[in-house]
Amino acid sequence: MTGLVAVTGATGFVGGHVVRAFTQSGWRVRILARRIPLSPQLADLTPDLVPGSLEDEDALRALVRGADAIVHAAGSVKALDAASFHRDNADGTARMVAAARATAPEARFLLISSLSAREPGLSHYAASKRAGERALETGGTGLDWTILRPPVVYGPGDREMLPFFRMASNGMLAAPDNGPARLSLIHAADLAKACVSIIESREQRHRTIEIDDRRPGGYGWPEIATVLAGAVGREVRLRRLPRWLFDAIAGASAGWAGITKRPAMVTPGKVRELFHPDWVARMTGFPQNLDWDPQFPVNKGFSETAAAYRRLGLLR
Repeated sequence: MTGLVAVTGATGFVGGHVVRAFTQSGWRVRILARRIPLSPQLADLTPDLVPGSLEDEDALRALVRGADAIVHAAGSVKALDAASFHRDNADGTARMVAAARATAPEARFLLISSLSAREPGLSHYAASKRAGERALETGGTGLDWTILRPPVVYGPGDREMLPFFRMASNGMLAAPDNGPARLSLIHAADLAKACVSIIESREQRHRTIEIDDRRPGGYGWPEIATVLAGAVGREVRLRRLPRWLFDAIAGASAGWAGITKRPAMVTPGKVRELFHPDWVARMTGFPQNLDWDPQFPVNKGFSETAAAYRRLGLLR
Protein backbone atom coordinates (compact mmCIF):
# COMPACT_ATOMS: atom_id res chain seq x y z
CA MET A 1 0.00 0.00 0.00
CA THR A 2 1.23 3.47 -0.93
CA GLY A 3 -0.54 6.71 -1.72
CA LEU A 4 -0.77 10.15 -0.14
CA VAL A 5 0.14 10.62 3.52
CA ALA A 6 -0.53 13.87 5.41
CA VAL A 7 1.98 14.60 8.17
CA THR A 8 1.93 17.15 10.98
CA GLY A 9 5.07 18.05 12.93
CA ALA A 10 7.17 17.47 9.81
CA THR A 11 9.58 20.27 10.64
CA GLY A 12 10.31 18.74 14.04
CA PHE A 13 12.76 16.02 15.00
CA VAL A 14 10.49 12.95 14.86
CA GLY A 15 8.28 14.33 12.10
CA GLY A 16 11.26 14.91 9.84
CA HIS A 17 12.24 11.25 10.13
CA VAL A 18 8.63 10.26 9.43
CA VAL A 19 8.60 12.30 6.21
CA ARG A 20 11.85 10.68 5.09
CA ALA A 21 10.64 7.14 5.85
CA PHE A 22 7.40 7.54 3.93
CA THR A 23 9.18 9.19 1.00
CA GLN A 24 11.69 6.34 0.83
CA SER A 25 8.80 3.85 0.89
CA GLY A 26 7.24 5.40 -2.21
CA TRP A 27 4.55 7.53 -0.61
CA ARG A 28 3.64 11.02 -1.72
CA VAL A 29 3.94 13.22 1.35
CA ARG A 30 2.01 16.38 2.20
CA ILE A 31 3.03 18.38 5.25
CA LEU A 32 1.73 21.23 7.38
CA ALA A 33 4.32 24.00 7.79
CA ARG A 34 4.19 27.26 9.73
CA ARG A 35 7.15 28.72 7.91
CA ILE A 36 9.20 28.32 4.76
CA PRO A 37 12.03 27.49 4.10
CA LEU A 38 11.76 24.18 5.86
CA SER A 39 14.24 22.80 8.37
CA PRO A 40 17.61 21.49 7.09
CA GLN A 41 16.40 17.99 7.98
CA LEU A 42 14.04 18.18 4.97
CA ALA A 43 16.41 20.00 2.62
CA ASP A 44 16.78 17.12 0.17
CA LEU A 45 13.07 16.16 0.20
CA THR A 46 10.20 17.66 -1.77
CA PRO A 47 6.95 17.15 0.14
CA ASP A 48 3.81 19.02 -0.84
CA LEU A 49 3.29 22.00 1.46
CA VAL A 50 0.19 23.34 3.17
CA PRO A 51 0.94 26.61 5.02
CA GLY A 52 -0.67 26.82 8.41
CA SER A 53 -0.75 25.56 11.98
CA LEU A 54 -2.79 23.25 14.20
CA GLU A 55 -4.97 26.26 15.12
CA ASP A 56 -6.00 26.76 11.47
CA GLU A 57 -8.95 24.45 10.77
CA ASP A 58 -9.07 25.34 7.07
CA ALA A 59 -5.39 24.44 6.71
CA LEU A 60 -5.95 21.12 8.50
CA ARG A 61 -8.77 20.21 6.13
CA ALA A 62 -6.62 21.12 3.15
CA LEU A 63 -3.80 19.01 4.60
CA VAL A 64 -5.83 15.82 4.89
CA ARG A 65 -8.10 16.22 1.86
CA GLY A 66 -7.62 13.21 -0.41
CA ALA A 67 -5.11 11.57 1.93
CA ASP A 68 -4.89 7.80 2.23
CA ALA A 69 -3.12 8.09 5.58
CA ILE A 70 -2.56 10.71 8.29
CA VAL A 71 0.34 10.78 10.74
CA HIS A 72 -0.11 13.30 13.54
CA ALA A 73 3.38 13.85 14.95
CA ALA A 74 3.04 17.50 16.01
CA GLY A 75 3.12 18.51 19.65
CA SER A 76 5.11 20.24 22.36
CA VAL A 77 7.61 18.67 24.76
CA LYS A 78 7.97 21.88 26.75
CA ALA A 79 5.53 24.69 27.50
CA LEU A 80 4.98 27.40 30.07
CA ASP A 81 1.97 25.82 31.79
CA ALA A 82 -0.64 23.09 31.74
CA ALA A 83 -2.96 25.12 29.50
CA SER A 84 -0.24 25.53 26.87
CA PHE A 85 0.54 21.81 26.89
CA HIS A 86 -3.16 20.99 26.57
CA ARG A 87 -3.61 23.44 23.70
CA ASP A 88 -0.73 21.94 21.72
CA ASN A 89 -1.03 18.25 22.52
CA ALA A 90 -4.73 17.70 23.18
CA ASP A 91 -6.64 20.46 21.39
CA GLY A 92 -4.37 20.14 18.35
CA THR A 93 -5.14 16.43 18.16
CA ALA A 94 -8.86 17.05 18.53
CA ARG A 95 -8.77 19.49 15.60
CA MET A 96 -6.85 16.96 13.48
CA VAL A 97 -9.44 14.30 14.29
CA ALA A 98 -12.25 16.68 13.33
CA ALA A 99 -10.52 17.51 10.04
CA ALA A 100 -10.05 13.82 9.26
CA ARG A 101 -13.68 12.97 9.98
CA ALA A 102 -14.89 15.87 7.84
CA THR A 103 -12.48 15.57 4.90
CA ALA A 104 -10.73 12.17 4.90
CA PRO A 105 -12.89 9.69 6.83
CA GLU A 106 -11.41 6.69 4.97
CA ALA A 107 -7.79 7.58 5.76
CA ARG A 108 -5.70 5.56 8.23
CA PHE A 109 -4.97 7.83 11.23
CA LEU A 110 -1.79 7.30 13.28
CA LEU A 111 -1.19 9.39 16.40
CA ILE A 112 2.40 9.48 17.65
CA SER A 113 1.87 9.91 21.38
CA SER A 114 4.37 9.17 24.16
CA LEU A 115 5.05 6.45 26.69
CA SER A 116 4.55 9.18 29.31
CA ALA A 117 0.81 9.02 28.58
CA ARG A 118 0.86 5.81 30.62
CA GLU A 119 1.40 7.97 33.74
CA PRO A 120 -0.66 11.15 33.18
CA GLY A 121 -0.48 12.17 36.83
CA LEU A 122 3.26 12.81 36.74
CA SER A 123 3.41 15.99 34.67
CA HIS A 124 1.45 18.49 32.59
CA TYR A 125 3.16 17.03 29.53
CA ALA A 126 2.11 13.46 30.32
CA ALA A 127 -1.44 14.57 31.08
CA SER A 128 -1.68 16.45 27.79
CA LYS A 129 -0.43 13.46 25.79
CA ARG A 130 -3.03 11.22 27.43
CA ALA A 131 -5.67 13.86 26.73
CA GLY A 132 -4.61 13.83 23.08
CA GLU A 133 -5.09 10.06 23.00
CA ARG A 134 -8.56 10.43 24.51
CA ALA A 135 -9.43 13.04 21.88
CA LEU A 136 -8.76 10.40 19.23
CA GLU A 137 -10.39 7.53 21.13
CA THR A 138 -13.62 9.44 21.79
CA GLY A 139 -13.72 11.73 18.77
CA GLY A 140 -12.45 9.34 16.13
CA THR A 141 -15.70 7.45 15.69
CA GLY A 142 -15.64 5.85 12.27
CA LEU A 143 -11.93 6.47 11.74
CA ASP A 144 -9.37 3.69 11.30
CA TRP A 145 -6.95 4.86 13.99
CA THR A 146 -3.89 3.64 15.88
CA ILE A 147 -2.00 5.23 18.77
CA LEU A 148 1.76 4.70 18.97
CA ARG A 149 3.59 5.34 22.26
CA PRO A 150 7.37 5.63 21.83
CA PRO A 151 9.77 5.92 24.80
CA VAL A 152 12.85 8.18 24.70
CA VAL A 153 13.54 8.90 21.03
CA TYR A 154 17.05 9.85 19.90
CA GLY A 155 19.01 10.22 16.67
CA PRO A 156 20.30 12.84 14.22
CA GLY A 157 18.35 16.08 14.56
CA ASP A 158 17.51 15.60 18.25
CA ARG A 159 18.49 18.31 20.73
CA GLU A 160 16.98 16.86 23.91
CA MET A 161 19.66 14.15 24.26
CA LEU A 162 22.52 16.51 23.36
CA PRO A 163 23.27 17.48 27.00
CA PHE A 164 23.86 13.82 27.86
CA PHE A 165 26.31 13.42 24.98
CA ARG A 166 28.08 16.63 25.99
CA MET A 167 28.43 15.46 29.56
CA ALA A 168 29.80 12.16 28.34
CA SER A 169 32.33 13.90 26.09
CA ASN A 170 33.61 15.57 29.27
CA GLY A 171 33.91 12.21 31.01
CA MET A 172 30.85 12.34 33.26
CA LEU A 173 27.15 11.51 33.15
CA ALA A 174 24.84 13.01 35.76
CA ALA A 175 21.72 10.90 36.25
CA PRO A 176 18.90 10.61 38.78
CA ASP A 177 19.64 8.58 41.88
CA ASN A 178 16.56 6.43 41.38
CA GLY A 179 18.04 3.02 42.04
CA PRO A 180 17.32 0.24 39.57
CA ALA A 181 14.96 2.35 37.43
CA ARG A 182 14.94 1.41 33.76
CA LEU A 183 13.83 3.01 30.53
CA SER A 184 13.39 2.08 26.91
CA LEU A 185 14.93 3.81 23.90
CA ILE A 186 14.32 3.93 20.17
CA HIS A 187 16.16 5.53 17.26
CA ALA A 188 14.01 8.03 15.34
CA ALA A 189 14.60 6.27 12.03
CA ASP A 190 13.32 2.99 13.49
CA LEU A 191 10.28 4.76 14.94
CA ALA A 192 9.55 6.35 11.56
CA LYS A 193 9.78 3.03 9.73
CA ALA A 194 7.42 1.51 12.29
CA CYS A 195 4.93 4.26 11.40
CA VAL A 196 5.12 3.24 7.74
CA SER A 197 4.63 -0.44 8.62
CA ILE A 198 1.62 0.29 10.84
CA ILE A 199 -0.03 2.41 8.16
CA GLU A 200 0.63 -0.16 5.47
CA SER A 201 -0.46 -3.17 7.51
CA ARG A 202 -4.07 -2.01 7.97
CA GLU A 203 -4.43 -4.56 10.78
CA GLN A 204 -3.89 -2.35 13.83
CA ARG A 205 -7.32 -0.73 14.02
CA HIS A 206 -8.21 0.95 17.32
CA ARG A 207 -5.07 -0.16 19.15
CA THR A 208 -2.58 1.56 21.44
CA ILE A 209 0.92 0.22 20.78
CA GLU A 210 4.03 0.74 22.90
CA ILE A 211 7.29 0.47 20.98
CA ASP A 212 11.03 0.38 21.65
CA ASP A 213 14.24 -1.01 20.16
CA ARG A 214 13.27 -4.51 21.31
CA ARG A 215 15.77 -4.55 24.15
CA PRO A 216 14.00 -6.67 26.81
CA GLY A 217 13.79 -4.76 30.07
CA GLY A 218 15.18 -1.56 28.61
CA TYR A 219 18.29 0.12 30.05
CA GLY A 220 19.58 1.25 33.42
CA TRP A 221 21.74 4.34 33.80
CA PRO A 222 24.98 2.31 34.16
CA GLU A 223 24.30 0.71 30.78
CA ILE A 224 23.53 4.07 29.20
CA ALA A 225 26.79 5.48 30.56
CA THR A 226 28.71 2.56 29.05
CA VAL A 227 27.11 3.01 25.63
CA LEU A 228 27.71 6.76 25.72
CA ALA A 229 31.37 6.09 26.52
CA GLY A 230 31.66 4.01 23.37
CA ALA A 231 29.90 6.68 21.32
CA VAL A 232 32.11 9.57 22.45
CA GLY A 233 35.31 7.52 22.64
CA ARG A 234 36.28 8.05 26.25
CA GLU A 235 35.65 6.72 29.72
CA VAL A 236 32.48 8.08 31.31
CA ARG A 237 31.93 8.24 35.06
CA LEU A 238 28.31 7.88 36.18
CA ARG A 239 27.32 10.27 38.94
CA ARG A 240 23.92 9.75 40.58
CA LEU A 241 22.30 12.95 41.85
CA PRO A 242 19.67 13.14 44.62
CA ARG A 243 16.06 14.14 44.14
CA TRP A 244 16.41 17.33 46.19
CA LEU A 245 19.02 18.67 43.77
CA PHE A 246 16.79 18.07 40.75
CA ASP A 247 13.91 19.70 42.61
CA ALA A 248 16.06 22.76 43.32
CA ILE A 249 17.10 23.02 39.67
CA ALA A 250 13.49 22.64 38.55
CA GLY A 251 12.34 25.34 40.95
CA ALA A 252 14.99 27.76 39.70
CA SER A 253 14.18 26.92 36.07
CA ALA A 254 10.47 27.48 36.67
CA GLY A 255 11.18 30.85 38.25
CA TRP A 256 13.37 31.91 35.32
CA ALA A 257 10.75 30.70 32.83
CA GLY A 258 8.17 32.87 34.59
CA ILE A 259 10.41 35.91 34.16
CA THR A 260 11.51 35.28 30.58
CA LYS A 261 8.24 33.69 29.40
CA ARG A 262 10.30 30.98 27.76
CA PRO A 263 9.47 27.37 28.73
CA ALA A 264 12.04 25.40 30.70
CA MET A 265 12.98 21.79 30.02
CA VAL A 266 13.69 20.91 33.66
CA THR A 267 10.41 21.39 35.51
CA PRO A 268 8.89 19.80 38.61
CA GLY A 269 6.86 17.55 36.31
CA LYS A 270 9.95 16.54 34.35
CA VAL A 271 11.70 15.65 37.62
CA ARG A 272 8.79 13.40 38.56
CA GLU A 273 9.12 11.75 35.16
CA LEU A 274 12.89 11.32 35.59
CA PHE A 275 12.49 9.63 38.97
CA HIS A 276 9.67 7.34 37.87
CA PRO A 277 11.08 3.80 38.13
CA ASP A 278 9.58 2.18 35.04
CA TRP A 279 9.70 3.66 31.55
CA VAL A 280 10.09 0.30 29.83
CA ALA A 281 7.81 -0.26 26.85
CA ARG A 282 5.44 -3.19 27.21
CA MET A 283 6.00 -4.92 23.92
CA THR A 284 3.50 -7.65 24.81
CA GLY A 285 0.86 -5.74 22.86
CA PHE A 286 3.07 -5.13 19.86
CA PRO A 287 1.70 -6.76 16.67
CA GLN A 288 3.79 -9.84 15.97
CA ASN A 289 2.88 -9.87 12.28
CA LEU A 290 4.05 -6.31 11.65
CA ASP A 291 6.74 -6.05 8.96
CA TRP A 292 9.20 -4.14 11.12
CA ASP A 293 12.48 -4.75 12.86
CA PRO A 294 14.65 -2.03 14.44
CA GLN A 295 17.91 -1.44 12.60
CA PHE A 296 19.65 0.57 15.30
CA PRO A 297 20.78 -1.25 18.43
CA VAL A 298 21.69 1.35 21.00
CA ASN A 299 25.48 1.19 20.51
CA LYS A 300 25.11 1.78 16.76
CA GLY A 301 22.44 4.43 17.27
CA PHE A 302 24.39 6.40 19.88
CA SER A 303 27.56 6.31 17.77
CA GLU A 304 25.67 7.60 14.74
CA THR A 305 24.02 10.32 16.81
CA ALA A 306 27.36 11.44 18.26
CA ALA A 307 28.82 11.60 14.74
CA ALA A 308 25.88 13.74 13.60
CA TYR A 309 26.39 16.13 16.52
CA ARG A 310 30.07 16.44 15.61
CA ARG A 311 29.28 17.23 11.95
CA LEU A 312 27.14 20.11 13.18
CA GLY A 313 29.83 21.34 15.56
CA LEU A 314 27.65 20.56 18.58
CA LEU A 315 29.98 17.99 20.10
CA ARG A 316 33.72 17.97 20.28
